[in-house]
Amino acid sequence: MTSASSPTATVTDSRVHEVKSKEVDEKLQQHTEVEATKLRFTKDFGFLPIPRHLQYDPSKPPHFGLALNIAFGFASTFIVANLYYCQPLLIQLSIAFNVTYGEVSRIPTLVQAGYATGLVLISPLGDLLRRRSLILFIVAISTCLTIGLAVTSSLAVFEALSFLVGVLTVTPQILIPLAADLAPEKRRASAISVVLSGLLFGILIARVLAGVIAQFVSWRVVYYFAIGVQALVLVGSYFLLPDYPSKNEDLTYLKILWTMAKFAVTEPILIQACLINMASSACFSNFWVTLTFLLGGPPYNYSTLVIGLFGLVGMAGVAMGPFVGRVIDRLVPWYASLCGILMLLVFQAIQTGAGGISVGAVIVATFGLDIFRQMLQVSLTTAVFSISTSARARLNAVSILAIFLGQVMGTSVGTHVFVNFGWRASAALSMGWYGWQLFILLIRGPHCKRYTWFGYEGGLEARRGVMREKEKQRQEEERQMANRDSTGYATKEKISEKELQETKTKASPDPSEQTAVASDSEKTMLTQSSLEKKGPREEKHISSASVREVSEV
Repeated sequence: MTSASSPTATVTDSRVHEVKSKEVDEKLQQHTEVEATKLRFTKDFGFLPIPRHLQYDPSKPPHFGLALNIAFGFASTFIVANLYYCQPLLIQLSIAFNVTYGEVSRIPTLVQAGYATGLVLISPLGDLLRRRSLILFIVAISTCLTIGLAVTSSLAVFEALSFLVGVLTVTPQILIPLAADLAPEKRRASAISVVLSGLLFGILIARVLAGVIAQFVSWRVVYYFAIGVQALVLVGSYFLLPDYPSKNEDLTYLKILWTMAKFAVTEPILIQACLINMASSACFSNFWVTLTFLLGGPPYNYSTLVIGLFGLVGMAGVAMGPFVGRVIDRLVPWYASLCGILMLLVFQAIQTGAGGISVGAVIVATFGLDIFRQMLQVSLTTAVFSISTSARARLNAVSILAIFLGQVMGTSVGTHVFVNFGWRASAALSMGWYGWQLFILLIRGPHCKRYTWFGYEGGLEARRGVMREKEKQRQEEERQMANRDSTGYATKEKISEKELQETKTKASPDPSEQTAVASDSEKTMLTQSSLEKKGPREEKHISSASVREVSEV
C-alpha cells in the first residue's frame, strides 16, 4: 500500500532538507564573516592602528551616545572658527604686513571662497570614503597650514594659506551627516542640533576670542591658539571617532559631483530647503552686519566692546539648540519649519518696530532670532537627510552651499539698504525674506511623496510618533499580504503534487488494489443477478443490504 511507504519517504526528505539547510547556513555564516573582515579596518592610512573598540563591527554597530555627540559639537566649534579668526584682526594685519586696508580686506574673502570650494569638492567625499580617515587627514593638514599663518611675514603667503585653510574647514559638514547616520531615528534631530549648535557657537566665539587675544597679546597668538585647539580635535578624533564603512564603494568622484548637480534640480524637498535656507541665512547675515551700525550710531552710540558683547546674547540662543532638537524629534519636520518661520517673523517684527528705540527690543530680537533660526535649519536638515541615507553628504553639501550664498546676499544687499535707506528699511527687507520662506514652505505639504512638487497629499498629521505607528502598520500589512501570497502559492503547489500523485496511482495501481477492484465488480454482478431472481417485495431489502455492503467495502 502507498500509505505504508510514504512515511519513510517523508522522513528521508526531511533529513535531506535539514542537511541542506545546515550547509546553506554554514555558507551564509562564512560569507558574513568574509564580508565582516572586508568591512573591518584595523589601520588608518594603512599604518596608523585604529583602537579596537572603534573598529567597525557589523554585528555590533558603534554606539552614538551623548558624550560622542558633544565631542562632535566641540570639534565643529573649533574647526569652523578658522573662518572667522581673521575678521577682528584686519587692522593689526595691515600694520604687520605694511599694506592698506583694501589689500588686507581680501583675506576674509579668500577664506570664505576657500570654504565654498571645500563644500563642493571635499565634503561630498563623505559618501565615498571612510569618514574617520577623511576627517583625520583634513584636520591634520589644516593644523599644519595654520602653523604657516602664525609665522609668515608675507601677505601673499598669508592669503594663499588662508584660502587653503578655508578649503579644509569642512569637518563640521562631514560630522553632521555622520551624526545623522549613527544616531537612532527617534533622536536624529537632537543629534544634528548638538553638532549644529557647536558650529554656530564657533562662528560667534571665534570673533570674541580673536579680538580679546589680539588686544592683550598679539595677532600671531590667535593662530597659535588655533593650532592648539585643532591639534586637540585631531587627538580627540583619533581616540573617539568610530570607524564607519564607505556607503557607496561603487561611486566615483565625478559621479558624486554629477549627482550633486542632479539633486539640486530634481529633488523637491532639497530645492524647497535650499530656497528657505538661502533666505534665512540672508536674514541672519543682514541682522548681524547692520546691528553693528545700529548700535554704534544714535541713539545708542555704543563702543566696539559693548557691541561685541551682543554676541553673548546670540550664544545664549545657540545654547538652547539641543532642547529645540528634542522638540523637533517629536514633530514632523515640516511643522517644526513652520513654527520656526512664524516665530522668526514675530521677533523680526519686534526688531523692525522697536530696534531703534529700545535696546531691550534688540536683546529680545537677538535671542529669539538665534533660537528659531537654529530650529528652522535643524528641521530642514532632518527633512533633507530623509531623501536618501546613502547620499547625505552630497545633500548636505548642496544645502550648506545655499546657506553660504544666502550669507553673501544678506551681507551685500543688507548693507546697501542700510546705508541708503536706514535700519528700519533693512529690517523690513528681512521681513520680506521671511515672508518668502513662508510662501515656499506652504506650497508643499508635510507628507508629500518624494517627487511631488506641490500639494498636500498624505494628510496633515503633525506628530512624528503617530506617523511612525502608521508606517509600522503599513509595513505589517504588507508583510501579512506577502505571507498570505506565499502560503497560497505553497498550498497550490501541494495540491498540484497531490493530484499528480493520485493520477499516477490511478494509472498504475498495485496488485492488492487490482484484487479489491475485481472483488467489488464481482459483488456488484452478484447483487444484480440476485435482484433479477427475487421478486419485487424482496428487491427493496436486497437493495438496502447491497448498498450497506458496498458502503462498507
